[in-house]
Amino acid sequence: MAQELEDKVAIVTGGASGLGRATAELFAAEGANVVIADLDTDQGEEVAAKLGGAGAFKQTDVADAGQVQELVDFAVERFGGLHVMFNNAGIGSAQSRFLDDELTDFDRVLGVNLFGVMTCTQRAARHMAENGGGSIVNTASIAGINVGAGLVSYRVSKAAVIHFSRCAAVDLAEYGIRVNCLAPAHIATAINTNYDVMQIIRLMQPLQRAGTPLDVANAVLFLSSERAAQITGIVLPVDGGTTAGPPANQLRTLIRGEKSRSA
Repeated sequence: MAQELEDKVAIVTGGASGLGRATAELFAAEGANVVIADLDTDQGEEVAAKLGGAGAFKQTDVADAGQVQELVDFAVERFGGLHVMFNNAGIGSAQSRFLDDELTDFDRVLGVNLFGVMTCTQRAARHMAENGGGSIVNTASIAGINVGAGLVSYRVSKAAVIHFSRCAAVDLAEYGIRVNCLAPAHIATAINTNYDVMQIIRLMQPLQRAGTPLDVANAVLFLSSERAAQITGIVLPVDGGTTAGPPANQLRTLIRGEKSRSA
């Protein structure tokens, strides 16, 4: 059976750890040559070394358009093309409630989470448009779909990534470039170590299993492959059903509470 990404070249931003690392490793296992882009040189080079000849590392700040162009040029020169761009690099924002948030991290959060996605999409698409098309997958979050208190800069950045991805899908379709967006939730990675993932799952997620970076990587692989050749402009939650609604046990608890109060 042929590998899903045989002879393809992919860039994975934020590829040194978490969702990015899992995706880079899966891409390589499926036949792709992969450029890992990250600020963390040590971990990035470690991932590239693990991939052997199929991997390469390029230190990149995605908020810097010049560095993004250098990244795309590096991938094309190193492996001869660029077919898949996974824009995964992202950072969190202040945990404080809005009235207490001084918004001092706003520029950096939007620079990485939104401008980085936009620039990486554009520079990758410029190459793809002249070379037969390709697939671009952007990482948003259910924080960009569901509203909530706190984390305002992060939530705003991820909501903007969703809207941008859909706009880019329409704009780039004539070049054979597909653009899709993922909205992961409750995956234990470095960006969400400040809360109890299992407690959140119990309260908010219908599927009571803990998701893993590989769950997200499998979704990225699908959207990047020819199996998704007719799919563009979608937002795919990888969230155990969280965006569909709360777990049934939470509803039963609420109903019991209402009955108790009315008795």
